[in-house]
Amino acid sequence: MVQKYQSPVRVYKYPFELVMAAYEKRFPTCPEIPVFLGSEILHESRSDDGSIHIIERSCKLNVDAPRLLKKIAGVEYVFFIQKNTVNWKERTLRIEAHNETFANRVVVLETCSYSVHPENEEWTCFEQSASLDIKSFFGFESTVEKIAMKQYTSNIKRGKEVIEHYLKELISQGITFIPRWTPPLESGQKDEQTLAVGPGVDDVPAESGARGATKEPAGNSCPSAEAVSPDADKLDADYIERYLGQLTPMQESCLIRLRQWLQETHKGKIPKDEHILRFLRARDFNIDKAREMLCQSLTWRKQYQVDYILQSWRPPALLDEYYTGGWHYQDREQRVLSSFNTYKWLSWTCLVDLEGLNMRHLWRPGVKALLRIIEVVEDNYPETLGRLLIVRAPRVFPVLWTLVSPFINENTRQKFLIYSGNNYQGPGGLVDYVDKDVIPDFLGGDCVCNVPEGGLVPKSLYQADEEPENPEHIRLWTETIYHSASVLKGAPHEIVVEILEGESVITWDFDILKGDVVFSLFHSKRAPETGRKEATLPSTSLAGDNTQLIDKTWVLGVDYSRMESPLVCREGESIQGSHVTRWPGFYILQWKMHGPLPCSGTSLPRVDDVLASLQVSSHRCKIIYYYEVLASKDFR
Repeated sequence: MVQKYQSPVRVYKYPFELVMAAYEKRFPTCPEIPVFLGSEILHESRSDDGSIHIIERSCKLNVDAPRLLKKIAGVEYVFFIQKNTVNWKERTLRIEAHNETFANRVVVLETCSYSVHPENEEWTCFEQSASLDIKSFFGFESTVEKIAMKQYTSNIKRGKEVIEHYLKELISQGITFIPRWTPPLESGQKDEQTLAVGPGVDDVPAESGARGATKEPAGNSCPSAEAVSPDADKLDADYIERYLGQLTPMQESCLIRLRQWLQETHKGKIPKDEHILRFLRARDFNIDKAREMLCQSLTWRKQYQVDYILQSWRPPALLDEYYTGGWHYQDREQRVLSSFNTYKWLSWTCLVDLEGLNMRHLWRPGVKALLRIIEVVEDNYPETLGRLLIVRAPRVFPVLWTLVSPFINENTRQKFLIYSGNNYQGPGGLVDYVDKDVIPDFLGGDCVCNVPEGGLVPKSLYQADEEPENPEHIRLWTETIYHSASVLKGAPHEIVVEILEGESVITWDFDILKGDVVFSLFHSKRAPETGRKEATLPSTSLAGDNTQLIDKTWVLGVDYSRMESPLVCREGESIQGSHVTRWPGFYILQWKMHGPLPCSGTSLPRVDDVLASLQVSSHRCKIIYYYEVLASKDFR
């Protein structure tokens, strides 16, 4: 695979002639570039009028590679051929370089150019491009590619620093101005103003103004941001750093190459630079994957006229009436904050209060709609989420997270901060990201906000459920993570969870579909016999299988211990809970049919117990359940 690099335009705020004098100081050796061990001139020529000067050099480099690899390759150093063509009349320098060592196995091509800034003739622009094609290298192709790209990118920034170093050195010597080239006099007199890439500045006559000159370059004044950009179709390095953030050389290259491709293939308006950068970040700067993702998004935007949505779309009255959330001040990073979400030019923050969320909200159409929203946002608005703060997450939240997290990009998932209970209050909570005076009062802050609370959507407005276009992509949650079971009279349903380390958290969530049950949690050091079924129903039955694990010979308090008090669960209830384990061993979750408790002494049975016993007419209860084991830190 050919690796490519394209630099942004780097601007030196000095005239071309002065930059060339600084550039020439890199030869024949350059202590400022340790890998550059030296060079020798192979060929040199000038045009008749002296305006064009060509120098061809052999450059010796010390590549930072493992000693073993150098020994296998049989070389200690790498030689490159560099051809420099300076045109003093046009004020340009073109540098072409290729490797001489291992030329039949590895092809390295590099092209650099210095030219006058199109908007300020006293400034100089620099551009650089390169390609690396490893055809074969003794079976170490991948290793050589990594070493070469690491070496190359590390020297890119260093190259600019070296030029700036020698520019400062020239200025410290009083050399602040070198006159431009002019044609030779007709009388044939020697043109004292002609310079070539090769002589040092000492060769310039004093009367030409090279030494001790006091004329300041016109470009030393600080320009506007717009003036820095050398070309509307190119990106300037200072612009990238100021408006797009710190990028590595290869990240800059990916941005520029993708932008160039869009300019060549997409007629008319192309996305803004920050928009292109989002798609590159979403695909870890894999330019091919980012290009495919961006093109699909551009098609989607055109299909749904997204670019005109602010002018043509108005929210329906139903959305204003029932939608919950709104914009709300700013967070500590100056993003516009709301009790629902936040915005910044490259990112936004979302603050979500999940108080009251339960299993009743995880119905199929709602989950499908949520997954569709995630899909649209991930595909068309990547890397726009700065941070997602979820507060008052209930115990059922792990169930929802299990459903939606596989559809969220890994980079996005890392931006989620989840607080259960009141953990969002105090140090480490919301105050680390949002000032207390703008935290909504219902979350313990000082701000009385008027964010719409929405309302309960009437069933008459529900949309008819339709099969999704890709039914295998979105499945009913009860078919993916929930199990069904029957609880028979005298035969409870039990599952065993092995805990290897203490301080783990067992979470559970179950619905009682029919009958009443008693839920208990036990612990045993002994492993119960698995696979023993007291009764089995057909696999097509919703009741599923019934499994009993606690041996009838076991004695409570001797062979096993009770960890949670028995919980009576009525038909139709949805139960969520958790238990922090104190010891390793085997934990048994048990669902047992609820019946009248045994009488003690002369006390009469309770009315509830009598009614419960009368309701158990089918001698079978039905449940669906889900459980998970989390590390304590993950649960918090």
